[in-house]
Amino acid sequence: MRAVVCRNAELRVVDRPEPQPGARQVLLGVLRCGICGSDLHARKYCDHLVPLMEKAGFRGFMTSQDEVVFGHELCGEVLEHGPGCDRKVRSGTRVCALPFLRRDGGIDALGLSPRSPGAYAERVVVEESMMVPVPNGLSSDLAALTEPMAVAWHAVRRGEVAKRDVAVVIGCGPVGLAVVCVLKARGVKTIIASDFSAGRRQLAEQCGAHVVIDPAQRSPFASWAEYGFIDGLPGALELAMGTREKLGKLPLPWWQVWRVAEAAGFVPKRPIVFECVGVPGVIQGIVDGAPLFSRVVVAGVCMQRDEIEPALAVNKEIDLRFALGYSPLEYRDALQMIAQGRIRCAPLLTGLVGLDGVDDAFEALGDPETHAKILIDPQSPATRPVPLRTAEQR
Repeated sequence: MRAVVCRNAELRVVDRPEPQPGARQVLLGVLRCGICGSDLHARKYCDHLVPLMEKAGFRGFMTSQDEVVFGHELCGEVLEHGPGCDRKVRSGTRVCALPFLRRDGGIDALGLSPRSPGAYAERVVVEESMMVPVPNGLSSDLAALTEPMAVAWHAVRRGEVAKRDVAVVIGCGPVGLAVVCVLKARGVKTIIASDFSAGRRQLAEQCGAHVVIDPAQRSPFASWAEYGFIDGLPGALELAMGTREKLGKLPLPWWQVWRVAEAAGFVPKRPIVFECVGVPGVIQGIVDGAPLFSRVVVAGVCMQRDEIEPALAVNKEIDLRFALGYSPLEYRDALQMIAQGRIRCAPLLTGLVGLDGVDDAFEALGDPETHAKILIDPQSPATRPVPLRTAEQR
C-alpha cells in the first residue's frame, strides 16, 4: 500500500504493509483526506509537543524520529470489518470517522502516532464506533471537511454565541474560516473577520463574514462605539453608578430590580472574539484592543511560549477560554449540518493533490494568498495542487 510518511520533518511516499483491522475496527479505502494545520505543526514541532502532551496526561504522541503517516480529516469507503464488529455500516458505504484508535489499552490520535497510521494513504484503519455514514449524497470533498468544521463548532459552542452577538474572528486561515462558516450557520447577525491577507479576507466574505478588516489599516475593535461596547473603566463605572441611581428612583427595592434585569439578560454588551492565529503576541493584542467584558475563545494553537499582561485582562474583565477538538456528538452534528447545507464550507477547498504531491502541498499552504484547505486524493496523479470544484461549487 502506498502512503506518505514523515520522519525527521521529511515527507516521502513509500510502500507499507497492508493495514489489518483489529477487534471492532474497520478498514477504509481513503477517498479524501484534508491537510490540517496540526499536521504542519507536528512536522515541525513534534518534539516540543511530546512533553506538552504528557503534561496533559496523553502519551504516545509522535517524535521526529518516528515514521508517521499523517491524516485525520478523512472520508473513506468501508472495505473490511475486523473481528467483533456489529457490521451495521455495510461494506461499500462512504463514512467519516473520528480520528481516535484503541491501541494496547490506550487511545491513540490517528495520524499523530507511529502506532496508528492516518489517512495520507490508500487505506486506513478506524474504530467502528467512531464511524459516521456520509448522508444525503454529500460529496467526499465536502465530507472531508467534517473534522475541521467539528473543531469550529466546538469553539463556537465554547463561546456561547447568540444570534444577536457581535463575533470577531482574528485570523482567517482554515481555523478562522471554519469558525466564520459555523457562525454563519448559527445565524449570528454580525460577523467581523480580520486578516492581513487579501486572499483570506475574500474567502472570509465567501464564508459569510459581514465585515472584513485589514488590521494593517485599522483595528478590528475600532467600531466598539457603534455596537455599544464599553471602552474603558470610566464607562464601566458610569454604567454601574448610573444604573444604581436610576433604579433608586423606582418604587421597588433597587437590588431586586437589578437581580431581575440580570436574570433577563440585561448585562453590558461585549463581543465574542475568536483567536485563530496561534502566534505569540496575538492574545495580548486582543487583551489590549478588545472592549471591556469581551469573551475570548482561543482556537489557534501557538507552538511557542507566550506572555500576557494579566492585570490588564483583570481590569477589563476579559473572559479567556481555550478550545480543543470536539465530542462525538459535535462531529456527527457538523457532518449533518454540512450535508443539510447549513454549513456552507466549499470556499475553503482550494486545491487537491495525490500522494506524490503532498510535500509540494505543504509548501503551497505557506502562501496565504493561494490556499486554505488542500485535500489528498490517493488515486489522483496530481503532483502539485490543482483547483478543486465540488458538486456544491458547480
